[in-house]
Amino acid sequence: MIKVQDEASISWRKRKKHFFILSHSGKPIYSRYGDEHKLAGFSATLQAIISFVESGGDCVKVVRAGKHQVVFLVKGPIYLVCISCTEEPYESLRGQLELIYGQMLVILTKSISRCFEKNPKFDMTPLLGGTEIVFSSLIHSFSWNPATFLHAYTCLPLAYATRQAAGAILQDVADSGVLFAILMCRHKVVSLVGAQKASLHPDDMLLLANFVTSSESFRTSESFSPVCLPRYNPLAFLYAYIHYFDADTYLMLLTTSSDAFYHLKECRVRIEMVLLKSNVLSEVQRSLLDGGMHVEDLPVDPLPRFGSSPHLGQHKISTDSLERVKEPNFGIGGPGGLCHFIYRSIYLDQYVSSEFSSVISTPQQQKRLYRAYQKLFASMHDKGIGPHKTQFRRDENYVLLCWVTQDFELYAAFDPLADKALAIKICNRVCQWVKDVENEIFLLGASPFSW
Repeated sequence: MIKVQDEASISWRKRKKHFFILSHSGKPIYSRYGDEHKLAGFSATLQAIISFVESGGDCVKVVRAGKHQVVFLVKGPIYLVCISCTEEPYESLRGQLELIYGQMLVILTKSISRCFEKNPKFDMTPLLGGTEIVFSSLIHSFSWNPATFLHAYTCLPLAYATRQAAGAILQDVADSGVLFAILMCRHKVVSLVGAQKASLHPDDMLLLANFVTSSESFRTSESFSPVCLPRYNPLAFLYAYIHYFDADTYLMLLTTSSDAFYHLKECRVRIEMVLLKSNVLSEVQRSLLDGGMHVEDLPVDPLPRFGSSPHLGQHKISTDSLERVKEPNFGIGGPGGLCHFIYRSIYLDQYVSSEFSSVISTPQQQKRLYRAYQKLFASMHDKGIGPHKTQFRRDENYVLLCWVTQDFELYAAFDPLADKALAIKICNRVCQWVKDVENEIFLLGASPFSW
């Protein structure tokens, strides 16, 4: 594979989505594609656009040129730019730039601004040496991980008793001076405990997990690394003890103390003994193999009256004469043509996403659905014309139904020929199903995060 070098390259220009980080002096820091040093002229052009608008007492947010959007995010002496023709909403692209900036802070902290104050031509590229894969992994997650726009985290499905066993030992450790104790399987939370009054924003969890899982060095030996959590404190470093129990499951212990390595190592040994004794690690692997909720398994028997559920309150999408709707037999996907859904608990800051059904089997189909959810989310939360409570869309690929209440948000995708009344009925069933199994799919009892 020939490496794309600069903006003169045809293949470089054909890329649908570029990300750039540059300093306020126009010095390139990071480019998703190509060699950032050979893109110095291009970076200078981006810097000139920002400076020109600022000289008029304004700030540039987006420039539209044909199918392309050029989205700008100015963070003091750091400029971030996205050039995209993917038709993603401006809000989504700006949110992605915010996460890229947050990932940079995880590694360097916000105090990097002081270096630019002392020397406007400061070159921070060496400080990010070897971290290109971290940014590349984060950018890739913009095409598959709902957490990047939902601002919520997801849990690995586990029996309630299993998750409680993991949480109990993590709580013991947190009581011994650990700020956060987090047990993860890939990008999913197994259990999470914070010290009293300490809260962890889902975006920080996303960035921290990406930093760990994309860095090969963490997999090979136990590590003790300074990290910054931008939403917790963008100006200070915490210290993270990281240890992989197997290829997928890892522990993160965060503390404010720079000399806590041996204490955290002892904590990890205690945690590992309990996890092995209570079969938590084997249950994690079993859950990983089984996957999450499958739309094909959606219960079709009559369900309890919806209003009796304390979690969902009295919320219910209303339909006319639903009883007259004849439900089709199971085919490909779930009942009523249900292909996929995402349910977000607003109180818990957690979401659950179903496994992709066989009608959404290819990466291209999955990315297309993900982008459709992004647009739906942006539309539902558009402060200019919303917020909305429900939305129903039909195109050549899907019927999309979104439902937002004070307790939850539901995003569901159906076959493009799905009946609207039946789709609404199925969504009511999905919400009840989630409620019925919430002990297994959510981390309950965790204090809601406030920020």
